Amino acid sequence: MRHVLLCAARHAAPGRRLGRFALDELGSGAGLPGRVYQQGHPLWIRDLAADTASLRSRAAARIGLHVAVGVPINTGARSIGALCVYGDRIEDPEDSLTTLLVGVAAQVGQYLERRRAEELTIELARTKDEFLALVTHELRNPLAVITSTASLLEEELDGLLDADQRHYVHTILRGAGRLSVMADDLLDLAQLESGHLAIDPAPSDLAAIVEHAVAAIAAQTAEKTLTVTVDTPPRLDLYADSNRLQQVADNLLSNAVKYTPAGGTITITATTDPDQAWITWTFTDTGIGIGIPAADRPHLFRRFYRASTALDRRIPGTGLGLVITRTIIERHGGTITLANHNAPGTTFHIRIPTEPHITTDP
Repeated sequence: MRHVLLCAARHAAPGRRLGRFALDELGSGAGLPGRVYQQGHPLWIRDLAADTASLRSRAAARIGLHVAVGVPINTGARSIGALCVYGDRIEDPEDSLTTLLVGVAAQVGQYLERRRAEELTIELARTKDEFLALVTHELRNPLAVITSTASLLEEELDGLLDADQRHYVHTILRGAGRLSVMADDLLDLAQLESGHLAIDPAPSDLAAIVEHAVAAIAAQTAEKTLTVTVDTPPRLDLYADSNRLQQVADNLLSNAVKYTPAGGTITITATTDPDQAWITWTFTDTGIGIGIPAADRPHLFRRFYRASTALDRRIPGTGLGLVITRTIIERHGGTITLANHNAPGTTFHIRIPTEPHITTDP
């Protein structure tokens, strides 16, 4: 395989015309840069005019350059280029100069390696988001067909199905429903993180958002005999995307219901700071164990991560709700954190501005 070296940077003294010496491409083994790259060790040319085997050396001599030194640029054990310096007076090779250039080349190699790693990370993230969006779109249509067909079957044949058959239909509906929720969450997350899903701020009332979330989950809290306490002002005005904040409230309240044993308590509070610039919003439950284990906390807002307590007790979930919640809050210019406390359960603290702080960066 023939490698071609591309000139990434060039510097010349003011007034010096490089002419045909300034090539943008060199093949491996051609000229001083090509030979340094190919051989992988420093090379000196003490007299460019005497280096008759190299057309580039003779071109350098014609513009008044007499001596040259080159060192390889490496990343690990692999050579990726060459750093070459040409001078206008003949001198003997100096170990100190070679050592200096080797050090400079090493720094250049490390920089290029870091930049390439960052580019690969960005490309991987973009490809991952595109893949998730594609898979999600492809999932939604067949899931909609399955759900609608099973619902139609349940309605049309309700009086003709026996208990086992009704159980099977309900199982299909529950499974399709869970997959639909996961598909919607994946699509939301991919669009939120990429910045393609807009946050549309407008005058909103956080107290009304909390009230709606509590009402929507009332049947589940009643089934588990949970006590839900809400402590908010009658109105809590802010400029935000009410639909997205409703998603936050629904996610956190749903988690609290899932993780709180029967007879437990869920408390939601929201207050403004004295300067009315920020709202502090908390969700507290008396869930399983002494909160979320310390080992799980650093990973809690990672995609698909499930706390060990949830896995041990086979509590259903996708591991996406908290990631979406954090992304929505951060896109509003706010923060969400998990509080430390010794009592059973979990507390999430949210701080969100009352005025527009919508971020556009993914």
